[in-house]
Amino acid sequence: MTAPCIICVAITGSLPTKANNTAVPITVAEQVDSTHEAIAAGATIVHAHVRNDDQTPSSDHEKFARMKEGINKHCPGMIIQFSTGGRSGAGQSRGAMLSLRPDMAALAVSSNNFPTRVYENPPDLVDWLAREMLAFGVKPEIGALDLSHILKAREMADKGQLAGTPYVQFVMGVKNAMPVDRDVFDYYIHTVHRLFGESAPGCAAGIGQHQLTLNEWSIAAWGHARTGLEDNVRLGRDRLAPSNAALVRLAADICDKHHRPVATWAEARRILGLSQPAGRATGEAA
Repeated sequence: MTAPCIICVAITGSLPTKANNTAVPITVAEQVDSTHEAIAAGATIVHAHVRNDDQTPSSDHEKFARMKEGINKHCPGMIIQFSTGGRSGAGQSRGAMLSLRPDMAALAVSSNNFPTRVYENPPDLVDWLAREMLAFGVKPEIGALDLSHILKAREMADKGQLAGTPYVQFVMGVKNAMPVDRDVFDYYIHTVHRLFGESAPGCAAGIGQHQLTLNEWSIAAWGHARTGLEDNVRLGRDRLAPSNAALVRLAADICDKHHRPVATWAEARRILGLSQPAGRATGEAA
């Protein structure tokens, strides 16, 4: 494969804190700075959560707005993807920030088990989030923690609940959800191609120690990659990652190993069918 590889950086998440790794960006200013470093290292999508002052997860509309403004100013061209995850709020508060019109947003289409809880995504909430994404022109990223989630995305697309070809992300390594299994990974790819076409773009994310494994599998065999401190705070068993950018550079090294260029923001936007930012040349490098 020689097609450009999109690297998504999940900078903060809902769980890691400064106690786990002081490099985890918590404040909006820290998040903008971390994103700026990550785009310089090769990332072109930022997957964003926001936090309260005590580091607990939040769905605060104003913080999402300030983050989006800061990233647009300091990281022009970067694709901004908001989380609508269940740890940050309940019910429709999880999607209140969609009115800010980010380029993308995460969409979990069904419930599943997490390490100590059920990750609840009831059908009425999933349908509402999908409607909000359609209304505000936000491209969903389907987080597939189970094979059924890919088939559900096909069902929603057939009903007109998703615009265009969905961007499916395989998530492996969450305790009590889908383990890291190469046969399952390959069947996921087969299923996406069968349901959405051979050219459908997609991504993979590995949790904790499995981050590099999923980066390797996805870059070598299929599509695009997600990395970042949300999923993994370490470079190795005894070494903390010094930044999100350091993890992005590891993914970029895997791209080089497999002779795949790292996508620029303009290439990433073309691959995903996203509009180019106003005032930026479409061929401009990241």
